[in-house]
Amino acid sequence: MSDMSSDKPEDNSFRSGPTDPDALDRAVASAAMGLAAEKGWRRVSLLEVAHTAGIPLSRFHHRYRGRADLLAAVSRVADETVLAGDIAADPTESARDRLFDVMMRRFDALRPFRDGLRSVVRDLPADPATALAFSCAFGRSMAWMLRAAGIDPDQRGGAALVAGLGTVHARVMRVFLNDDTADLSRTMAALDNALRGAERWGATFCRWTNRRGPPGRPSGTESMSSGI
Repeated sequence: MSDMSSDKPEDNSFRSGPTDPDALDRAVASAAMGLAAEKGWRRVSLLEVAHTAGIPLSRFHHRYRGRADLLAAVSRVADETVLAGDIAADPTESARDRLFDVMMRRFDALRPFRDGLRSVVRDLPADPATALAFSCAFGRSMAWMLRAAGIDPDQRGGAALVAGLGTVHARVMRVFLNDDTADLSRTMAALDNALRGAERWGATFCRWTNRRGPPGRPSGTESMSSGI
């Protein structure tokens, strides 16, 4: 039986890895998307990501317990970049214009991961368990993008707003992944078109359900559809 207290030197190769959550997410997102671009998302393993990112498994496993958590790290990095700007929403702008600005900043933040994301979008349909597990983190990200645009998803109708913005994001993502323009002009055009479509849907939804918030204060869905 081997001696558990042997004199073999302890493996310190990962001791210099990042420690704060934001740094961990950046390292993991970069490693995961780099590997996805290189070998395909379906072949990316947690162990390989941890080693590539230089993070000890004892630290890694607390935050990244499945492949969906790797995608959540990418999403949080993009969110943090957008929210770090801390640009106050301009009440004179329409909700659509504010969302357009926020979402374009998010797509710009995703640029470094684009090669890996192409593989994710291609392979994820064959991995429904990961897609389902990631959906909660993605919904939280969309809620924070709404907040960054000055739209409160915690009010009545907020769940519809989050779902709607998620649909917009997914539709525009496919354009973004193949947008070779320097200023992402194709992505901007697709986002503007998708947000206008969401505006029309929101207005129709409100008329169909005749949903009203408290007197003098429209519900979340109404306020967005009227302001986009």
